Amino acid sequence: MTAISVQHLHPALRAALWMAGALLSFSAMAVGGRELAAELSTFQILFFRSLIGLPLVALVALRYGGATQLRTRRLPLHLARNVSHFGGQYGWFYGLAFIPLAEVFAIEFTVPLWTALLAALLLRERLTRARLAAVALGVAGTLVILRPGMGLVHPAALAVLLAAFGYATAHTLTKKLVSTETPLAILFYMTLIQLPLGLIPSLPDWTLPSPERWPWVLAVGISALTAHYCMARALRLADATVVVPLDFLRLPLIALIGALFYGETVTWPLALGSALILAGIVVNLRAERR
Repeated sequence: MTAISVQHLHPALRAALWMAGALLSFSAMAVGGRELAAELSTFQILFFRSLIGLPLVALVALRYGGATQLRTRRLPLHLARNVSHFGGQYGWFYGLAFIPLAEVFAIEFTVPLWTALLAALLLRERLTRARLAAVALGVAGTLVILRPGMGLVHPAALAVLLAAFGYATAHTLTKKLVSTETPLAILFYMTLIQLPLGLIPSLPDWTLPSPERWPWVLAVGISALTAHYCMARALRLADATVVVPLDFLRLPLIALIGALFYGETVTWPLALGSALILAGIVVNLRAERR
């Protein structure tokens, strides 16, 4: 299909095509993280992610405005956002190494629910009945997946839950940044600040990836950027009420990948808990649309 014919498609369909790119990017990043965990520490994976992303973002910024794209007077807020985001990334990649891929994605889907709570606390946004219902369903779904009291909860699952909270904090701070900062500036300072955060803890046990792992290093670094780019393009073409539900397809897609390549199975608690979490998000989206 040519670029001209794509432009004639309905915006919602074009948004769906961009979301397909985001879904493939998130899945590639997850599989890359799982493959790299066999040789590299989580800090090293995050270091290489930023090392690849920084020059790519810088080149794009130079192409579209140079220093004017990257100018900021809110460096402390960038720092706070990226410490939170780095913590989220660490928990997410750590979880990929130890628990099923679908479980990582299911717990990660609580991010919008924690964001609603944090936005009420930090941005003074209204905490409506629909948002409270969404949070309650999300908490219930998380408890079903983790099943506290039914046995030892895997530390990696708790790490991913903390990662979701870290992501939610980063998203909330991003809302404060977007009023003055360009998207490229936010991406640039993300990779710049997180580069030393990944490098310094990696140095005591530094290991170079073996030659067969380098393609996965590139996959993680590039897919991390393309995932956010594709989602941003989708959100420009269609409402969040259209785009966000498409993101839910990540869960069955990564479950299929986990089953085909790693022999993972989807348990009933995981399926039920995921359904509760996604139901909470849908309730919130429908209420926001009204």
